[in-house]
Amino acid sequence: MANPAYVAVDWGTSSFRLWLIGADGNILGERRSGEGMMTAAKTGFADVLNAHLAALSVPESVPVIACGMVGAKQGWVEAGYIDVPASLSSILTGAVSVPGQSRDVRILPGLAQRDKAAPDVIRGEETQLLGALGPGGRGMQAVCMPGTHSKWVHVQDGDVIGFSTFMTGELFDAISKHTILSHAVAGADDARADNSAFKAAVSTAFRQPAMATNLFFTARSGQLLHGLTATGAQAKISGTLIGLEIAGALSDVPTDTPVTLVASGRLQSLYETAFKSLSLKYTSIDADTAVRRGLSAAAEAIWSN
Repeated sequence: MANPAYVAVDWGTSSFRLWLIGADGNILGERRSGEGMMTAAKTGFADVLNAHLAALSVPESVPVIACGMVGAKQGWVEAGYIDVPASLSSILTGAVSVPGQSRDVRILPGLAQRDKAAPDVIRGEETQLLGALGPGGRGMQAVCMPGTHSKWVHVQDGDVIGFSTFMTGELFDAISKHTILSHAVAGADDARADNSAFKAAVSTAFRQPAMATNLFFTARSGQLLHGLTATGAQAKISGTLIGLEIAGALSDVPTDTPVTLVASGRLQSLYETAFKSLSLKYTSIDADTAVRRGLSAAAEAIWSN
């Protein structure tokens, strides 16, 4: 095996992703599983990690840097939060050591927004943020990290000045399965997106967010009165939720603020389509690439001396 430098781990609630990184920055090995925090809390975090390290024959001298829910209160070791406003570089220096391990294992902290009017937390996405933007940066930027709970972070000259969590993915699941709209989406073809219905819903929700609950119902009434297909109804619900999310996320930043999208797969495609339909300036970075870059920056800051 080429000379390994460190192991990078993104350990979420339900997922585990590990990369063995060489001294030249290349990926020497990779492991993925469903052994997230919920599973590892029962089977043992050390046992899960060591099994994956053994599968890649990682020497005990190679350290591990991890981020995500592994550092939550219910995780392996609580890594705490860094309060915003805070510089992105502060994430690099806040890693917590896991005691009682034969190798050096560190877990990165999350971010906390303690404003009583808008309390919010991030754990895991702060590393994607660091990987997407780097520790410096100039000007105002909005970073979108979509998912079950989408995160939007506002960064000014390299400082995180605020962020918001939007329950977009979870609400899509709940609305599609547990309301009257479940009838509208029954039989929808997930493989064939209705882009026109999606883009129209994004634009309408972005312009008229106060009409949100009415816009959702039109997925049903449009089907009854105008022949909207189940696939179209599904796109309408998705577009309405994403349009609402974008409207809220950009409501308190200048209109020309550039957006950085950190996503992959279907979510990346959906949000790129939404941004284009709203004529928003954006750049995209793959979510895996971003988290690896963030973990690499932390590893360099911790072990380069």
